[in-house]
Amino acid sequence: MVDRKRPLFMIGVVCEMFNIHPQTLRIYEREGLIRPKRVGGARLYSQDDLERIRMIINLTRDLGVNRAGVDIILRMRRRLELMQREMEEMMAHLESDVRKRFERRLKRLFEEE
Repeated sequence: MVDRKRPLFMIGVVCEMFNIHPQTLRIYEREGLIRPKRVGGARLYSQDDLERIRMIINLTRDLGVNRAGVDIILRMRRRLELMQREMEEMMAHLESDVRKRFERRLKRLFEEE
């Protein structure tokens, strides 16, 4: 299902944006580094895909990381994002729990007066 609210870019446009050959994107896809949407055989790249491509290019061109290293870095980044989300959920739950306990204690204090 294609999200019609967010722009999608065809391979030619993406190649122009990053000054890369279409085969480079195909290699990234074959190696599992990116997963563009497919509509009628055409590859369509989302904003998230563009960010991922930007990161891959930065790692390979600017930092000299090979694609196997890029794969490891991207997997670690994904894990860190998931852990951060879980931590935020736990903190929200803890905050809610502490707030409820505090409100109950306050209520008991005022009821005792």
